Amino acid sequence: MSVHPIVVAVKAVIIHDDRFLVIKRAADDEISPGTWELVGGKLDFGETLEHALEREIFEEVGLRVIVQQLLYATTFLTDPKRQVVIMTYSAHSVATTVTLSAEHTDARWVTADEARQLLHWPILDDLDSHDVWALLRSK
Repeated sequence: MSVHPIVVAVKAVIIHDDRFLVIKRAADDEISPGTWELVGGKLDFGETLEHALEREIFEEVGLRVIVQQLLYATTFLTDPKRQVVIMTYSAHSVATTVTLSAEHTDARWVTADEARQLLHWPILDDLDSHDVWALLRSK
């Protein structure tokens, strides 16, 4: 019996006023190149979920955030032998100036309508089914 890897990742809906941050993967990324996504990444062994998210956000966009509540968890296969589990949190950032890592080529603070134009259906489906848009309406 072969063992297939399960990757645990954390993502954030980073909110500032009535917008949230999306970032674009580099064109040479091996997974979903050139697509827009939420900020976050893989959990390192021994990290708490919140610390991993704070670290990934700082590494990817140079922001310090306050991690708030867990919004939802989901899982999917990136290929037949690799499963990803993602926990998505809300987070708040006071600063809005983004410093991108080499993994990404663009960043935008977007409204819900703008996000619907940039993000792909799996992410949008999760945001819809867990009514994440309400976070923006309540600000």
